[in-house]
Amino acid sequence: MSFKMKYTITPKYLTSGTKRRSGIKAHNIKFIVAHDTGNKGSTALNNVNYYENSKNEQSASAHIFVDDKNIYECIPALTGSPEKAWHVLYNTPKDNEMFDCNANDAAIGVEYCFGANINSDESYKRYIWVMAYICYKFKLDPKNSVVGHFILDPSRKSDPRSGLSDSHRTYEQMLKDVVSEYEDCITNATPIPINKPKDDEPMTEAEKLQMATLEKTVKQQAEWIKAEKEKANMECPNWAKEAYAYYKDYISDTKGSYDFWRQLVITYRKDNNIKVSK
Repeated sequence: MSFKMKYTITPKYLTSGTKRRSGIKAHNIKFIVAHDTGNKGSTALNNVNYYENSKNEQSASAHIFVDDKNIYECIPALTGSPEKAWHVLYNTPKDNEMFDCNANDAAIGVEYCFGANINSDESYKRYIWVMAYICYKFKLDPKNSVVGHFILDPSRKSDPRSGLSDSHRTYEQMLKDVVSEYEDCITNATPIPINKPKDDEPMTEAEKLQMATLEKTVKQQAEWIKAEKEKANMECPNWAKEAYAYYKDYISDTKGSYDFWRQLVITYRKDNNIKVSK
């Protein structure tokens, strides 16, 4: 299975052995944390340069910055052996509750650039695509492997909801779009070529097997995509209505995927006695 490489990911690594880039290898990648820069109008390059210029002053960091023109990776994740970045506080328990690990150890942080002088549509396309590609690269399920920073640290953070709202988008739509982008890039990837015999040459048994295997795989993928699309835009089911009512101020759409409603219920059960910060 291959993936459609729509954009270029450019490595622009920070100096290793500094506060922002320790050089410590990450654990097995288990999920993605969606961020925004919180700094309207700052480009991907602006942010990477700021990180480098303050590399020994602060430790906060992220792996990837995305704007309307570039995808810059400043801490290795996709273009090199993944290293840790410091993008979620260690004393927030939600990442461990949801993924059984700390985000800094086993998640890739992706920052969305937005605001004046940045084409929000183009920036968003790259943002969605790179998260879908991370899912492909690390064999993650795109339906439940992306989480917003504000979910993990609700008392302090609002990203990427705040950045997305600047371009009239919602967090819930972002989750759906990552799944759709993943499916599109799998479905429309350039197929692996098969050496077809000349018209006057019969196919060998090995070539017949290769062709049959490819046809079976394509059929299975098509059936899976059809089934997932049917579950990707459900009205809130009865078993999730209590959780929806609890979080309704933060959910702008009454529709979502089956996995979205399931994750909402799981989070609600764990947070039943915790007031959700706006």
